[in-house]
Amino acid sequence: MEHSMKKIILITGGQRSGKSRYAEELALSLSDTPVYLATAHIWDEEFRQRVAMHQARRGDNWTNIEEEKHLSRHLIYNKVVVIDCITLWCTNYFYDRTANEWEQHTVEEALKNLQEEFDRFTEQEAVFIFVTNEIGSGGVSDNPVQRRFTDLEGWMNQYVAAHADEVILMVSGIPVKIKG
Repeated sequence: MEHSMKKIILITGGQRSGKSRYAEELALSLSDTPVYLATAHIWDEEFRQRVAMHQARRGDNWTNIEEEKHLSRHLIYNKVVVIDCITLWCTNYFYDRTANEWEQHTVEEALKNLQEEFDRFTEQEAVFIFVTNEIGSGGVSDNPVQRRFTDLEGWMNQYVAAHADEVILMVSGIPVKIKG
């Protein structure tokens, strides 16, 4: 047994700010056998190869799980788990909709489903290291669908941050602790 303490850590920042690398290093500092829970939907061969490359880079001591939506299906009792990432996880709930259903309530519905799934998943006794993006920092999109997605992810980030013991903002590869 490695950890008998439940902890939620959120690592956020812009693209290529070093979030995933930092999350992986943190996980390895806490456990010899961490879990990597990938939420990405693999949509083409180039992406599949990229995933395989990342898994090879992480090494054999990691347990790799691919789960697009239902994180709570996976039992990770007393483990250290990196969830990479909230952005893609939100995308999987957001794009569960048909093209003619882009009303605001679908954002609220997706958010409610994400929050409920987050709550179920984090009931487990484990160390959770969530990775997310600060997608709203780059200005307001002129695309209404993108604006709604930015709302969804921003609200989900706030929800996770409110429940997190620690929040770390990555800036150009430098971790800045903003909570905990």
